[in-house]
Amino acid sequence: MKVSIITVCYNSENTIEDTLKSVAQQTYNNIEHIVIDGNSTDATNSIVERYSEFVAIHVSESDKGLYDAMNKGLILATGELVGILNSDDILADSNSIQRIVRAVENVESVDGVYGDVGYYDFTLTKKTRHYSSKGFHKDKFSRGFMPAHPSCYFKRSFISQVGLYSLDFKIAADFDFLVRAFAIPNSSFCYLQEEIVKMREGGISTSGFTSNILLNREIIQSCRNNGLHCSWLSVLSKYPEKIMGLIFK
Repeated sequence: MKVSIITVCYNSENTIEDTLKSVAQQTYNNIEHIVIDGNSTDATNSIVERYSEFVAIHVSESDKGLYDAMNKGLILATGELVGILNSDDILADSNSIQRIVRAVENVESVDGVYGDVGYYDFTLTKKTRHYSSKGFHKDKFSRGFMPAHPSCYFKRSFISQVGLYSLDFKIAADFDFLVRAFAIPNSSFCYLQEEIVKMREGGISTSGFTSNILLNREIIQSCRNNGLHCSWLSVLSKYPEKIMGLIFK
């Protein structure tokens, strides 16, 4: 089973090598790593070129933002299984993809797999928070919860039913994508109880008071667009649980 991993980047010279290394060091070798760069002006592309042995497709051109670049990657992907690995994140260990593939192969008629992620400082050595996807049910979307997006790997045939990331959302298109995925009739997913990705704090949807307001507004809009009841009250109710994640990281 070929696995396509899509990495989107722009001026990511300080972090992209960690991402590339984490893919190159995987024990599972049937990987198609696709790097979509938004015309970086720093050393990002030269770093990517140093890993050309492990990067199947490298595109550098202007785009309409993060989710437009992700869509380019989805269109180019040829793997049976497809996931997103951000340019400031890394796979948790060298066997992460092997375990993802095994999980998909061991469950009949599964459309995808998801697991947990850890939030870390810039050096990726100090863990600040654990995000568990355990026990997720689509009803939780209405509270603003979702399976950890960087841990999600879906069959490409299933993604064709879900569609691309909506450019109507600035920072919650990943949430909207998952809402639509779980809304597909008879869709089936497998939970892998382990940390699949190490994420650096400070991503586009992980920092800032203003960003959180916009994120919650877009979460509400996505839920309503897809027929789910959602309000500011229901979305804000997720924060006590998030605080527990900080305490028991």
